[in-house]
Amino acid sequence: MSDWFSEPANWVFLVLALVIAVSAVRVVTSTNVVHSALFLVLALGATAGLFLLLSAEFVAWVLVLVYIGAVIVLFLFGIMITRAPTGPNVEMDHRPRAPAAMAAFLMFIVTAGSGLTAFGDQEITRLGDGTSTELIGEQLLQRFVIPFEVVSFVLLAALIGGITLARRDASPAEEEATEEEVQA
Repeated sequence: MSDWFSEPANWVFLVLALVIAVSAVRVVTSTNVVHSALFLVLALGATAGLFLLLSAEFVAWVLVLVYIGAVIVLFLFGIMITRAPTGPNVEMDHRPRAPAAMAAFLMFIVTAGSGLTAFGDQEITRLGDGTSTELIGEQLLQRFVIPFEVVSFVLLAALIGGITLARRDASPAEEEATEEEVQA
């Protein structure tokens, strides 16, 4: 055990793991949706740091670009465009949290136990340098450039469709009804 603490990479791992654990708990316990999204950004950023520790730079930067740069921004954009309530919502608050916490803890025990059973105290070793980010980029933008561009247009169409569906222009009759409600 003292050998484990003597490695600086293990200390970085420990800090990142604690950040992930605390922010993951705050994602599901926060009563504000925007705060939950920001805690999710923190958890995903720390996860990218773990991938950097494992010398998986491409996966780390894809995580940053796709999940933090796109998914979270779309999530926050969706909250703002639909005018969803961002504060605490008493109707959505479920008080008996013990069964859910127990289920999560049991799932952790099962997952950790199966990982220890499968790998034991086997040490993780680096097998070569892996696939370089340059090679993945060349393959993505040379051989797979057409599917890459098609997916980007599909995502753009989905974004425009989401904005169109979420945006609601009031008809003149609805505006008059709203004005009457305000005056009453």
